[in-house]
Amino acid sequence: MSTLATVILAAGLGTRMKSERAKVLHRVAGRAMIEYPVALAQALHADRVVCVLGHQADQVLATVDGRFGAGAVEVALQHQQRGTGHALQQAAPLLAEHQGLLLILSGDVPLLTEATLRRLCDTASAGILAMLTFSPPSPRGYGRVVRDDGGKVVRIVEEKDCSETERRIGECNAGVYCGPGRFIMDALGSLLPNNAQGELYLTDIVARAAKELGVAALETPTEEVMGVNDRVDLARADAAMRRRLTEALMRSGVTVADPDRLHLEPEVVVGVDSTLGPGVQLHGHTIIGRGCRIDAGVVITDCTIGDGVHIKPYCVLTESSVGNHAHIGPFAHLRPGSVLDDDVHLGNFVETKKTRLGRGSKANHLSYLGDADIGARVNVGCGTITCNYDGYIKSKTVIEDDVFVGSDTQLVAPVTIHAGAVIAAGSTVVDDVPAGALVLTRVAQVHVDGWAARKRQKMAALKAGLPWPPARPKTTTKKVAKKDKAKAPPKAKSPSPRKPKAKRRS
Repeated sequence: MSTLATVILAAGLGTRMKSERAKVLHRVAGRAMIEYPVALAQALHADRVVCVLGHQADQVLATVDGRFGAGAVEVALQHQQRGTGHALQQAAPLLAEHQGLLLILSGDVPLLTEATLRRLCDTASAGILAMLTFSPPSPRGYGRVVRDDGGKVVRIVEEKDCSETERRIGECNAGVYCGPGRFIMDALGSLLPNNAQGELYLTDIVARAAKELGVAALETPTEEVMGVNDRVDLARADAAMRRRLTEALMRSGVTVADPDRLHLEPEVVVGVDSTLGPGVQLHGHTIIGRGCRIDAGVVITDCTIGDGVHIKPYCVLTESSVGNHAHIGPFAHLRPGSVLDDDVHLGNFVETKKTRLGRGSKANHLSYLGDADIGARVNVGCGTITCNYDGYIKSKTVIEDDVFVGSDTQLVAPVTIHAGAVIAAGSTVVDDVPAGALVLTRVAQVHVDGWAARKRQKMAALKAGLPWPPARPKTTTKKVAKKDKAKAPPKAKSPSPRKPKAKRRS
């Protein structure tokens, strides 16, 4: 029985999740639940992996293919949900020629470990059906394991079919089996819906195996075989997985300041003597080197971080690469495609996107560097912007080694600043700059005398509710003159000289 095939039952609707998404696509520690049993099957070197899918089968398969590659699993479809036995029947045609062991897993049990499954498979043989059992604090809702007086397993009874005596049994069925494939496939044909649910129960195979083979029940910790049925279960499984990953990380030589608040995913790697602060989130395929310090609230996704790096609080790094002994943050944002070489300093509120900073370069304050190639030992002043998008296309900015970029500078791409050039503060650079040149694009400075005093007077008046500009005072000179003129006696008219009358001609 050297060969192993695995069937993963993942066709359920998951109605208790109250979600438009298939249950097995909900995430535990950053991975869709369906990914966990597939990863275990690969770790066990299963020759065949068959997923029985139903609801949103295309999306589930796309998720599996995205993680493990196309063709990693075969698919059997269960169009109608008629029980676990019916689900396994859909996979039977694909495994008709399989002669080895058959491992049966569920798509909503993400906390199983490779060690437990190896123990299960090692116990199974051509004459033994091995199964996992557990003893939860409350067995309500689980199938009970019924044993005879000698302690041998004789059958599994689902709760709705239990007698009062059987309900008091504390040992429960985990729904994980490994046994001879030929026997299991043959037993599927004899299943009948003789139960309260009217379904075909996979658990009925255990009763037949107890008569024709031997049944070995392996006790397993409750947490490991916990199924996820609703959002509460999902949160518990997520916390349990993160705790497991965090403890393994600490045992490997990493200091975790607040283990309960570290969000960790399975593919994350952290080097020895690194320290992770409270609330750090490490997602995807992230690799952090030795002796790093990752402060509170940092979120890193799919990044590679070198040795001795200090990432200060509340930085966000995505799909980026950071060299050795770099200093980043606080509140820096590395967007996809950012590459920081060794000894780079990236300060508070600096954002990069598809940008490389060469060794020893610095951008310490309030800058946006997008679509740029920046050389070594470059100083980027506060408020610098690479203007990389004109509304239609994105263009590149090139800054060669040893350039000094003054504060509040705009570099309008495409543009190249050659080695050793100096960009004066407040400049807008639209043309290439020769090596070693100074660029100065400010307008001439103008002084307006007395302007500040007039401004203060204006603002004080407006604040006091007074009109501005103030009304000019009216002069009384003309009014007084009019009054005086009215009271004065009229001037005597001087007789105008008369012209002598012309004499008439007689």
